[in-house]
Amino acid sequence: MSELQISLLGIGVALVLIIYIYNWWQQRQYRRKFGAAFKHRHEDILYRPAEIMPTDELLAEKLVEKIEEAVSIDILPRESQPGSTIDAVCVLLDEKSDYIAMISPKSPVSADTLKLLWQQRFDFGKNVHVCGLNAASGEWEKVIADSPLTYTSFKLALQLVNRSGAVSEAKLMDFRELARTIAAQLHTSVVLPDVAKTAAYAVELDKFCAGVDQMIGLNILPNDKRVLTGNDVASVAEQYDLRLQADGAFHRLDTYGHTLFSLCNEDNSPFQHHTLGQLHIDGLTLLLDVPRVEQPSLGFDQMVALARQLAIELHATIVDANHVALSEDSITLIRERIAAVEAEMQASHIIAGSAQARRLFS
Repeated sequence: MSELQISLLGIGVALVLIIYIYNWWQQRQYRRKFGAAFKHRHEDILYRPAEIMPTDELLAEKLVEKIEEAVSIDILPRESQPGSTIDAVCVLLDEKSDYIAMISPKSPVSADTLKLLWQQRFDFGKNVHVCGLNAASGEWEKVIADSPLTYTSFKLALQLVNRSGAVSEAKLMDFRELARTIAAQLHTSVVLPDVAKTAAYAVELDKFCAGVDQMIGLNILPNDKRVLTGNDVASVAEQYDLRLQADGAFHRLDTYGHTLFSLCNEDNSPFQHHTLGQLHIDGLTLLLDVPRVEQPSLGFDQMVALARQLAIELHATIVDANHVALSEDSITLIRERIAAVEAEMQASHIIAGSAQARRLFS
């Protein structure tokens, strides 16, 4: 066997591993999104659990990345490429959502000088972003590990909160020490926020996010114990502009391509194209992730309208989590709660459905 054949075989094996790990990761995301118990419970039976990020997901991301690097495959989204939508991430970085270390080398340097950060960025349990002041354009832009550009300053940012909770003071200290080490390697100074104050603020931010984190579910139960097939659901979903996504649910998207609400199997089994004909479904659930949706009150109205249409098409009834028919009074009460959450978020300058909200509620 020639060296070329051996190389092609190796790349093929690596690609298979990437696909396997990616599918495994998507399955974990689906189960996490629709099946995990959210640590801040709500009394109302229609409130569904919100997402909790398991720590081993970070390990999966790291493993996928290492395989990609081994076979030199660039699967970064277009907005992550150097020079494209450069402000999308950097504009969002803020002391109210991130611990930001500012490093300004004495002369322009490449992204490779942050090698320690690239090696350790999965060790902090929260998203790490790097923005650099482009030496050529003079603009802040997202920095990736293999960027060919040079930068005159860096912002190293560790996100303070997501749905798994607040970053710990110990992780903040580790991140601070990493920033200091990088600055020492560059023989320059580094501007660092106070760790204790930042940790205390992160706890308060997490409390606020937990208080407004609502996942609303409307269950659709077939009448007379009728069993639906995956094909039945897929056919109706297509009629109402719901598209099957990699997480195993059908999604209706807003004008920006973000999920407005989703339709999933009530027992959390994922829908998959190749098994729709064999899948038997006892009930469905429409889900609205309140803090991640623009104008969630309006989104809820649209979801209720869709639930009624689906109930007619599928000869079903809209019910609560106990399979009791949902009354108009209950629907009104839920909408009022959503409106209250929407107003509370706006008052705190975290707008539901905004890019910042999607970061904090991820």
